[in-house]
Amino acid sequence: MSGDSGLRQADAPSHLPLIAPSLPRRMACWLYEGMLLFGVVFISGYLFSTLSQTRHALDNRHGLQAFIFLIFAIYFTWFGAKGQTLAMKTWHIRVVDRQGQALTQQRAFVRYVLSWVWFLPPFAATRPLDISAMETLVLTLGWIAIWALLSRFQRQGQYWHDIWAGTRLIHDERKPLPPVTNTSDQRATPS
Repeated sequence: MSGDSGLRQADAPSHLPLIAPSLPRRMACWLYEGMLLFGVVFISGYLFSTLSQTRHALDNRHGLQAFIFLIFAIYFTWFGAKGQTLAMKTWHIRVVDRQGQALTQQRAFVRYVLSWVWFLPPFAATRPLDISAMETLVLTLGWIAIWALLSRFQRQGQYWHDIWAGTRLIHDERKPLPPVTNTSDQRATPS
């Protein structure tokens, strides 16, 4: 049993059934992840603006975008190698490789890069069209819905970027261990 992980040894990822979570649950997790990433983007943007001494929001825009891409890469690679982000823990979803083992950092990074298929096609398609932000949003949300529904046509119910990366999302019902109380530190109180 590992004391720092808070999980039972018998509940290691290799012992979990490789059952894909339902599409609505995966999408709820996806939306929750987006809400959590808002805080990451806010702090990252503040840090970048402070360090680069940016005075106007449009100054260093491409540098900020590259910095946030790097922060996201670190975030998803780190938590991907750990098996779960906070949103995935909340929705009992775990990312593993095809055999059900934990991801390496390299595989987690590949998964992160391939996950941009959720956004890049509509952004690339709308860029030369010079359409409004609202139209871009509608096209992007339509693409996201189509991309999510395409997982229904995949034999294991996985997103296609997970198949290409050699990863899979699985249902994770492991229960954390109760907190350990250290009785050796308790001092007898005088009566």
